[in-house]
Amino acid sequence: MKKSLYFVFTLLLLNSCSKPKETVSLNTIAEDYVKLILEIGLYDSDFVDAYYGPDEWKPTIKKLDTLPAKTLIESISKLQSQCKQVNTEGFSNLEKARLMMFEKQLLAAKTKLEIMSGKVYSFDEEAKLIYDAEPPHFTEAHFETLLSKLNTILPGEESLYTRYNEFISQFVIPKEKLDTVFTTAIAEARTRTNKYIKLPKNENFVLEYVNDKSWSGYNYYQGKSQSLIQINTDMPIYIERAVDLACHEGYPGHHVFNALLEQNLVEDKGWVEFSVYPLFSPQSLIAEGSANYGIDVAFPGQERIDFEKNVLFPLAGLDINKAETYYEVLALMGKLNYAGNEAARKYLNGEITREECAKWLEKYSLNTPERALQRTRFFDQYRSYVINYNLGKDLVADYIDAQGGTVEHPEKRWEIFKELLSNPHTANSLK
Repeated sequence: MKKSLYFVFTLLLLNSCSKPKETVSLNTIAEDYVKLILEIGLYDSDFVDAYYGPDEWKPTIKKLDTLPAKTLIESISKLQSQCKQVNTEGFSNLEKARLMMFEKQLLAAKTKLEIMSGKVYSFDEEAKLIYDAEPPHFTEAHFETLLSKLNTILPGEESLYTRYNEFISQFVIPKEKLDTVFTTAIAEARTRTNKYIKLPKNENFVLEYVNDKSWSGYNYYQGKSQSLIQINTDMPIYIERAVDLACHEGYPGHHVFNALLEQNLVEDKGWVEFSVYPLFSPQSLIAEGSANYGIDVAFPGQERIDFEKNVLFPLAGLDINKAETYYEVLALMGKLNYAGNEAARKYLNGEITREECAKWLEKYSLNTPERALQRTRFFDQYRSYVINYNLGKDLVADYIDAQGGTVEHPEKRWEIFKELLSNPHTANSLK
């Protein structure tokens, strides 16, 4: 009798141990995730940057008077728990990358909801939780050294701020020539991109000029390889911005990035979570970083300077006699770009006021008072998002360079760049 009981007990124990762990389909979680992101978007018009999934997944509920943060956060926590139940046995490296990015996107959404409901994070904490990145710190002495070099390039008796702004004023695109210059730059960027990346046959964009925005340019991806590209004309637009924005917003930047994700991940693989793009997420560091790095990929080194001097300068009616000095100045200003991050960090951490932040930008970024205040508006609206432009570019550049995608090997560079645009990546996966 005792042996029989022991045998029964052993069978029950073995059955219990051999029972497979409850698993959840990542595709099922993905659908719930998309619907949840769209619901959060009801409470922040910037939250959903693009959506090109089924219309029936869009929220049917009306926006409530107050943010239901607790309920939404609980929904995210549920999805996070389900991610832990996904059976990764047999997963390819790409599928593992999908799951890893999925979990980081969920963490970002939860963090953003907490911020929307009043929770305070430091600039660095927020950047880590939302963008999966650790922003570098620079001292004022670092920027002073760069300004000293700029002072040598632009000698004179007046303040460096005055000399700089008077000098660059010679390179403003006249408003009546903006469209000609921009459409020419975009067409060239598209031609160069199409040589290395096979774009969808029907891809296209609409270009608009707008006012009263905190940003200089924006791409609203519409799905099916279509984009709305807007250029803000509030402030003077300098000649180099034509190529910058043509590449960043268009080719091979945001327009191409979204088209490749839609084609490669949503349509070909059925990974529906990529049919929605939450702006405040790790995806944005890759999007902005690759869009800025894409400028150098499409127009490497001297090729850009030659195109601008030989094509865009004449179209804009600008004198090329001081162009070489201008490009020296631009190179230094690129290094000063991180001064904006420091201004945002101090401002958002409550260490300085808006007025003090604007003064910092006037001093270390040499912004006009109007431009400096516009940038503080950007900080208010997008917060630590500012790191995605410069840190994102540096991480993308290092990633591609480390794999042999150097300027000396353009085909390899484009190959790795396309792989980056077409697959799940976050800041940590670039290390």
